[in-house]
Amino acid sequence: MSALLATGDRSRHQELRIRGLTAAEHRAHLATHADASFLQHPSWAGVKDQWSSERVGWHGECGEPAGSALILYRQFPGTRKYFAYIPEGPVANWADPGIDRWLRPLMAHLRGAGAFAVRIGPSPAYRSWDTARLKAATGPGRTVGDVLAREVDPLGTAVADRLRARGWRRCGGEGDDADAQPRYVFRVPLAGRTPDDLWAGLNQEWRRNVRKAGRAGVRIVTGSAAELPEFHRLLRITEERDGFRLGRSLAYYQRQYAVLNAEQPGRMKLCLAVHEGEILAAHTMISTGSRVWYQTGASADHRREVRPSNALQWQMLLDAQAQGAEVYDMRGVSSTLDPDDRPFGLLRWKFGTGGQVVETLGEWETSVGGATNNTLYRAFQAYLAHR
Repeated sequence: MSALLATGDRSRHQELRIRGLTAAEHRAHLATHADASFLQHPSWAGVKDQWSSERVGWHGECGEPAGSALILYRQFPGTRKYFAYIPEGPVANWADPGIDRWLRPLMAHLRGAGAFAVRIGPSPAYRSWDTARLKAATGPGRTVGDVLAREVDPLGTAVADRLRARGWRRCGGEGDDADAQPRYVFRVPLAGRTPDDLWAGLNQEWRRNVRKAGRAGVRIVTGSAAELPEFHRLLRITEERDGFRLGRSLAYYQRQYAVLNAEQPGRMKLCLAVHEGEILAAHTMISTGSRVWYQTGASADHRREVRPSNALQWQMLLDAQAQGAEVYDMRGVSSTLDPDDRPFGLLRWKFGTGGQVVETLGEWETSVGGATNNTLYRAFQAYLAHR
């Protein structure tokens, strides 16, 4: 939102107006923010079909667009009040020190919509670590936070301070498991890099495994909606093997595939690793603007020696680079650096791509104000703690 502030002291302190946006208006604003999350595009409302939603935008005195948000609403049981959620948003100028110019209108709008509390996901990063530094620090009981960060983003620090000063609470404190979206993510930078650069960034094990897959005849192809049932079957196998549970149905992925690609053809792709006519691995990939996300991965238990997942990820990296993406986001990782902790295996696997662990600001919550809403928010926190 580089056009958020006009020149002059008056415009820097002017409170913005908030109003509903059409889908076309919303998409037009997001087109000016190539790094905006796919969770803030209008289509995501169609994925979250158990939530109601609206699109809003902030506007200055001359009507210029100054920010946007997809707001999801979930009714709190037994009330007519709603929990409001803006996943990985709003898409706003977080560098603006006059944060109240758009936070105040947002809170007033949410109160009018019947919300008692709101959760947001500010976009600035907080800290980042190179793979080599984290690998050297692995050990019993160790976490990413124990390691000196390569970079601490001053904007992220400033935004966190501003939110705390206004009564916002970071979900889960310093833990990494209380956010709906991952706090720690793994990102591979692509800007200015060639395929040779990406290959050199892989560690020896990854290069060896990609070559092995090629010699074994593993083929990488783009699937369609017809292969989603097989992807979901492999996902169930992966969940059982790796000890996690997403809890998402086949219908969820079918709906996601349909609505994201209806908004923009090719936004969500199903990438498949095929060996001797059988799909051994299937990964979903989402693209918006300058970013590509590896969203969900699944693989079979057998023939793992032909390394289908390594070959699949390598091709996805190449595809992201070829389409001009600046970042390949491999999504969430745990903060553990303990080799005996089960989640460390996924982090170790992602280490091989030569990317970075990035701690985002995570998600932040607050009541929208007023005695009734404050009481409901405390009840909501208790409900989440004991469910």
